[in-house]
Amino acid sequence: MYLAAILVLMLIAPLASILVEALVAGGPLAGLVLKWFVFWGIGARLGLAGLKQVTQPAFTAQTIFEIADPKAQVIVQELGFANLAFGLMGLLSLAFPAFLQPAAVGGGLFYLLAGVMHALRAGKTRTETIAMVSDLGIVAVLAVAAVL
Repeated sequence: MYLAAILVLMLIAPLASILVEALVAGGPLAGLVLKWFVFWGIGARLGLAGLKQVTQPAFTAQTIFEIADPKAQVIVQELGFANLAFGLMGLLSLAFPAFLQPAAVGGGLFYLLAGVMHALRAGKTRTETIAMVSDLGIVAVLAVAAVL
């Protein structure tokens, strides 16, 4: 389920949105890539992750980090609030284009730091490996779109 959600939010939905807008309205490809990867990859993914972390912190603690101690749940909830904030900026970037760059920079830095942390961690679970690859993947997409 986690892999399917990541594939939809980080690959399928952004690519479909880019294709539809390119065919209907046109516009520079780099701008469309940035717009839709920020909306889906930062807005939807981090927003949904934040909602899950705030409402079900044990899931992230146990599934991604393999921490069973209930005391970790408070930290996961705080991470969830940060994810909700980044997610909201990404989602609002469609209605408020001025949010696009700050959401891309903030969300991109968050993903970069999280991806590096996952990469350096020994004994990663399959779920953490998926998170690492998707985190670093969106950083690469955002970086390329930003310089084009």
